[in-house]
Amino acid sequence: MPTSSASTTDSARSNSTGGVQSLERAFDLLERMADAGGEVGLSELSASSGLPLPTIHRLMRTLVACGYVRQQTNRRYALGPRLIRLGESASRLLGTWARPYLARLVEETGETANMALLDGDEVVYVAQVPSRHSMRMFTEVGRRVLPHSTGVGKALLADLPPQEVRALLARTGMPAATEKTITTPEGFLAALQDVRHRGYAVDDNEQEIGVRCLAVSVPDAPTSAAISISGPAGRVTESATDRIVPMLQQVAAELSEALMSTGGPTA
Repeated sequence: MPTSSASTTDSARSNSTGGVQSLERAFDLLERMADAGGEVGLSELSASSGLPLPTIHRLMRTLVACGYVRQQTNRRYALGPRLIRLGESASRLLGTWARPYLARLVEETGETANMALLDGDEVVYVAQVPSRHSMRMFTEVGRRVLPHSTGVGKALLADLPPQEVRALLARTGMPAATEKTITTPEGFLAALQDVRHRGYAVDDNEQEIGVRCLAVSVPDAPTSAAISISGPAGRVTESATDRIVPMLQQVAAELSEALMSTGGPTA
């Protein structure tokens, strides 16, 4: 009986890495479920993965038994609650890994450096290294904010399709944190277009009066992540922006490379 191309590829990958094929397939299915919004049917998984339905059904039964997947009443499968604990631990570890890179940003820019993730419809700060200035910005690690009024939020949403951004904004609303906060979907989508054009995002007194923030996304990160610097608007000026943004982009690229390597960050 001929072997499918997907099975051949999986076997080759397992042989080359010394891995266990069933584990690789199970994690691949979990990632495909996440990409699909967290809930899928077996036929969808079969179509996207190229695996036969009996194989997918066997793997899903195991994941359900372990609590990493649950079967809905409509017979579709959803990501399970045990993944939350893993995700929370991984987020904390990601913040720990990022700290040396953020510390370098503080040394080079003199301003507070942050790392944030997109968690559902909210931005959550997972790491921060404070500026040494007596007047400095401070955001508590674990703090959650809405993305429309933050630099990291703009950086995280810039590459999403407009319809997804509109849907998110409809769910969260767009309350004004200051008189400079963007409060319309059209205004926010225009700001995201600016982010894509410039390669970085700006929060100019939009979250807090007197504070200016510059942010970039971490390319190819395993989850949507952004890093930023924030400081008094009198220090994070337009001229300072020209100096700081290349540093942010360089550190983001190095952090991305470290996160994608098998050994983890080494900075």
